[in-house]
Formats: sequence, structure tokens, C-alpha cells
Amino acid sequence: MKMSHLGVEKLWIIMNDAKEPSSSISNFSNEFQSSQQMDWLRVQDSLKGKLITEDDFKWRLPTREKEGSCEILKYVGGVDLSFSKDDSSIACGTLVVLDLTTNKVVYEDSSIVRLHIPYLPGFLAFREAPVLLELLDKMKNNAHCFYPQLLMVDGNGLLHPRGFGLACHIGVLADLPTVGVGKNLHHVDGLTQSTAMRSSEGSLKPIFISVGHRISLASAIAIVRMTCKFRVPEPIRQADIRSRERLRNNQ
Repeated sequence: MKMSHLGVEKLWIIMNDAKEPSSSISNFSNEFQSSQQMDWLRVQDSLKGKLITEDDFKWRLPTREKEGSCEILKYVGGVDLSFSKDDSSIACGTLVVLDLTTNKVVYEDSSIVRLHIPYLPGFLAFREAPVLLELLDKMKNNAHCFYPQLLMVDGNGLLHPRGFGLACHIGVLADLPTVGVGKNLHHVDGLTQSTAMRSSEGSLKPIFISVGHRISLASAIAIVRMTCKFRVPEPIRQADIRSRERLRNNQ
């Protein structure tokens, strides 16, 4: 299936019409959000200046042929957040690491938190990234031998209104090669199904791959294909399964 890289300037998201605020409280809330958004825009612009959209890693993709002593991609991480059905502010962030040689999960950690930052379109990273980055920091600080060489994020990278989605945000701050994997696509000007990827023969719905950080689109697609048993790449699928289970067990 053909894949093409969508120019960020052509990306836009349809937003639902919102009712006009009818009270001074609503006006104050809107003013606060506008001020917060301006701060977030400045942060995005600063981080975006550090973004690398080409292959920038020392390892190579696994192949049948041996190529000297070059490091091979073996440990691929996946992160995801699941939310409580009873309280949308309660979430479980989960990090898993998959060993590509065995297709087994070799590391898992999760954290249940209460999120105080509301979801605002275009600013998902400011709500979710801190939880996921904390899990990565914990693993790195412990010098864990399975620390991922590459991270897959349940969310977009360059496929974002400002070209800097959750996968880019996490990738830059963690300084990790990062791939964005979107399960749903907001309305995008000029984008057709040819830019999506059907990850398995039995998958009826496509996924949407985008560069996060320190990787090219071609490499990102190749790695996603290698890790797909089902529609969603296995590192993200396992993170999703385990975060939902942790939430259920915590209730």
C-alpha cells in the first residue's frame, strides 16, 4: 500500500461548534484557557526547534543478513493511557517494552494518576506526556537493560495541526526515536486513504503513521509493519491492554 508524507501546512482538524459562554465564570474560564494556550504554543515552538525528522540512531533494523557488529533494533517500547469510565480525570499510563527477537513483553510499568489539565484540541501532549515521560524517566534512572531503543506512541507525531503532536513532544523531551501511531484520523485537507496503512491482512481499518522524532517516515513504516500482529502495533496494543486491566483492578 502506498504511503505518503502529508505536509503539515495542509493539516486541519474539524472542531465541534461550541456554545457561547453565558456567564462571567465561563468568560473567565475562556480567558484562562486562552492564556494557557499561548504559553503552550510557546513551549511547542521551542521544542519544535529541536525536532529531527530523519534517521538519527546507531542501530539498524533486523534482517536475515548479518552486518558486522552493528547494533540491531531489539527493544521497542509502547506507551498508552487509558481512562476510567466513571471519572475521565483518572487515567492509567503504561509503558511496555517488547523484545523483537521473541515478540514477548520484557518490561512493564504503569501509573494511575488524576489529571488536572483538561483536554484541549491540539494540546494533548500537555495532558498526557508528563505521565508517560515519568515512566520513561523512572526506567532510565534505574539503568534498566531493556530501556527502549525506539518508542511507539498511541497518538500522532507530525500529523498534527502545528506539526508537533504527542509523539514529537515525548520524543524530543525523552531524546528517543519515536513513532506516532494514530487509530483515528481527524479531517485532514487533501488526505486520502492512500496515506494510511493496513497493518495486517485481517484489519479492516487503517492506522496512521507519522514521524515522532529522530526517525524517517520510511523507517517508521518499516518498524510498524514488523511489530503488527493485529491492527495496532504490538507494543502499543500491549500497553493498551495492560493499562485497561490495571484500571479495572484498581476500581
